[in-house]
Amino acid sequence: MDCPICNKHKAKRLCPARTESICTTCCGTEREVTIDCPSDCPHLMTSRVYDMGRMEPDFSKMPFPEVKFERHFARDRRALLAGIDYAICAFAAEHREVVDMDLLAALQNLAETYRTQTSGLIYEKPLDYALQRALYEELKTAIQKYREEESKRLGLSTVRDGEIRDALIFLSQLCAVHANGRPKGRAYLDLTRQQFPEDAFKKASSNLVLL
Repeated sequence: MDCPICNKHKAKRLCPARTESICTTCCGTEREVTIDCPSDCPHLMTSRVYDMGRMEPDFSKMPFPEVKFERHFARDRRALLAGIDYAICAFAAEHREVVDMDLLAALQNLAETYRTQTSGLIYEKPLDYALQRALYEELKTAIQKYREEESKRLGLSTVRDGEIRDALIFLSQLCAVHANGRPKGRAYLDLTRQQFPEDAFKKASSNLVLL
């Protein structure tokens, strides 16, 4: 049987997204481009392992390339970073169409908002796409809830705008490193999900929580 995509090569590989067999060439070229691959597709997972092995990030093209982080940053900000990650994953669980480029746009834009805020300015640049704007607003609200919960627990909120800015910049850079640039790519999102239990988002609420 010929591949239903190209009609040239033999269909030898079952595509879970299309629920039919396609050729290996189309699997490789259309994966996360025209095919919305499920995260548990074995061919997708294998390709990501291969991509990770070849990864050579160009840090000059990262979001906020002038900002560098020490190795201990993620450890010192673990709770805040995990809380933002939780909010991202919960939002994505309710919006299946979310891809890495949406995450990058929302994180980068919100980081810029906090960066201007810490300099004494209040400025927000609206995102072009409704889904990205919704994620931006969800993260913004979730961070406020994080502060409120911290105040209830400790009697005051200790996290400063500058720390939130840095956390968002750090996650923006991490997303840029792991995102493969494909229109339907979710490599970073799937990596982020791995830190939470599989059933954590079955009835997801995207409020950021203290972890």
